[in-house]
Amino acid sequence: MTEQIQPIVFTPEMLARGERLAKIFLPYASKQQLEYFKKTPEQKSAQLVHYTTAEAALNIIRTKRFWMRNTVCMADYREVQHGFSIFKKFFDDDVKRKNFTDALDTCSAGAAVEAIESFNNAWKNTIQMETYITSLSEHPRSEDVHGRLSMWRAFGAAPARVALVLNIPSDSLASLALGIEFSPVAYPSETAAHDVIDDVTKNVHAECEYLRRLERPILVQMVFRMLLFGVVCLKHEGFHEEREWRAIYQPKIRSSRLMKPSTKVINGVPQIVYEIPMDKTASAELADLDFAKMFDHLIVGPTPYVWPMYEAFVDALTEAGVGDARNRLVPSGIPIRA
Repeated sequence: MTEQIQPIVFTPEMLARGERLAKIFLPYASKQQLEYFKKTPEQKSAQLVHYTTAEAALNIIRTKRFWMRNTVCMADYREVQHGFSIFKKFFDDDVKRKNFTDALDTCSAGAAVEAIESFNNAWKNTIQMETYITSLSEHPRSEDVHGRLSMWRAFGAAPARVALVLNIPSDSLASLALGIEFSPVAYPSETAAHDVIDDVTKNVHAECEYLRRLERPILVQMVFRMLLFGVVCLKHEGFHEEREWRAIYQPKIRSSRLMKPSTKVINGVPQIVYEIPMDKTASAELADLDFAKMFDHLIVGPTPYVWPMYEAFVDALTEAGVGDARNRLVPSGIPIRA
């Protein structure tokens, strides 16, 4: 039964404030959000793709659930640690740290130090061990038929791979109900990453009159979010071709009753995962994220089992409520061995 919950209501003023603060404290993420999700005022969604094994994709379709895995279990063994190291070097520099904290002190004395201390405590206790993510990738139309070769190769050991292409809404409040943050991943060098933090300092100076009028907890929260996204959404520049976006869940920082943990065995390793419900029957708040509504098409990766996979996925998609499923599957024509 669908839960009848009072919808979250945001005034235009609140939304405008959020966008303005994002431009100040999260300039890279804000720019990417506008360029990919809001190229035109009419744009309501953007296509992102999830490359995975056929088995995992079938589970996603049947359950209408995406698994969120702990970052310590990711293929990039320096997940989160990489971003933390870059930010630590910045704030270990006395001059850079002073420039940043002095800028915030002009708007709200001690706000920067409070946010940094709060982040450091959260890092030690939760962030590095209790961060769960689901990864998607930007999907240009040029990859509609064949997919992206490097992403297929990432699952080279799997006999069957697929890509789920989804239309992700540009403005949805469902993430608030789920307690999930959604952000692009950045792949800068250390110097370039430090330059972005310096840009935040400049933005604070430029917008100080506006920031002074805001309540102190708002500024502390924005600095905390800047540090959080910087740690969780910075990857080594060698991964840049992934063009990744991340759904981020940290149950010990911001939990949701809609997010359920369970124990799964993945590649022989027992681990806790959280499941994102993409099912409007789970809650009325999730109507925008219902799988059947978001699903665009599925690309079957290079495999000798195209025909049996085709029939299996048509059946699963139809059961999930996807219309015209038979015409929404595309076999990749890239001639590489499975």
